[in-house]
Amino acid sequence: MSHSQSDNPLHGITLEAILFYLVECYGWDELGQLIDIRCFNHEPSIKSSLKFLRKTAWARTKVEELYVDIKSQQ
Repeated sequence: MSHSQSDNPLHGITLEAILFYLVECYGWDELGQLIDIRCFNHEPSIKSSLKFLRKTAWARTKVEELYVDIKSQQ
């Protein structure tokens, strides 16, 4: 394992796990207000959100940043 990975707060955490955590913390409604993307605001589901986030780098970055912010506050 490289040193840079040990400093990465997302190392070893899947996008699916991040999404489940955020939905558990906020619910779809509040998550859709925090990150205004269609997959969170219109008929949201884990499956459709993962599909979108895996293809859309800017949206995935926003989700990952929110997760890191929450975890750093705990």
